[in-house]
Amino acid sequence: MTTAQPVLAVLHPGSMGAAVAACAASTGARVLWCASGRSAATVRRATQVGLEPVAELAELLEMAEVVLSLCPPAAAEDVARDVAERGFTGVYVEGNAISPERSQRIANLVGRSARAVVDGSVIGSPPISGKQTKLFLSGPSDATTLMAALFTGTAVSTPVLGEEIGQASALKISYTAYQKASRVLAALSYGLAEHHGVGQALLDVAGKRVGSYLTETDYIAKTAARAWRWAPELEEAADALREAGLPDEVLRAVAETLQRWTDAKDNGEISVEGALTILRESK
Repeated sequence: MTTAQPVLAVLHPGSMGAAVAACAASTGARVLWCASGRSAATVRRATQVGLEPVAELAELLEMAEVVLSLCPPAAAEDVARDVAERGFTGVYVEGNAISPERSQRIANLVGRSARAVVDGSVIGSPPISGKQTKLFLSGPSDATTLMAALFTGTAVSTPVLGEEIGQASALKISYTAYQKASRVLAALSYGLAEHHGVGQALLDVAGKRVGSYLTETDYIAKTAARAWRWAPELEEAADALREAGLPDEVLRAVAETLQRWTDAKDNGEISVEGALTILRESK
């Protein structure tokens, strides 16, 4: 006899959220989302992966046993506040790329009514087309066990880091600090070399180092298209560095550079040269 899966609600299914939600649904779990106020693109994503729409947030929170928040970092506390104001009593999973300090603030806010709060962080590409994704968790063991059960046997693995709120966020933001900042630095390095006619020489030098981002010039264009999401993550990483007593100026500067690519949001057609031109011409 199999145990029924808890009802999961996902707020709000972007490309990552929809793919993660689809994995949970594949295990037999009932997966809900709230269509109120969402864009046509979000509606399309949720419909394509078979999520069950609920008209209003209050109704969704009454039906759900677990809520997973996956939204742009800047909106994380607003989403949590909306949930807290409606007295959600289940398990709340804060899965956004935010600093450990913000994760704790959200836990304090939602935890006034919720049975438990879990800190989560997604590292990897959306779990589609054979790709694997990790959803790291930290928080009360019974709650992390419940969350992990939703993804058993799927492309989403759920390593548990411990019981402390902030551990999962700390892992994500630590990884983000290097992984995303290094992509921006690679773009700047290649752009400078190209300006002086030594782009290929730079690639030859960098190519002697296995796995150097400097050899992946096509990623410059991808970085430009994703910059609108990455800039807030690096601001969060900078906040975390400051809280740890470490310099935060470099990541603040990288976030500012990313913001210059705002107009390239989700532009899958932008070229490497087009991305570099935006950096050269933006003020």
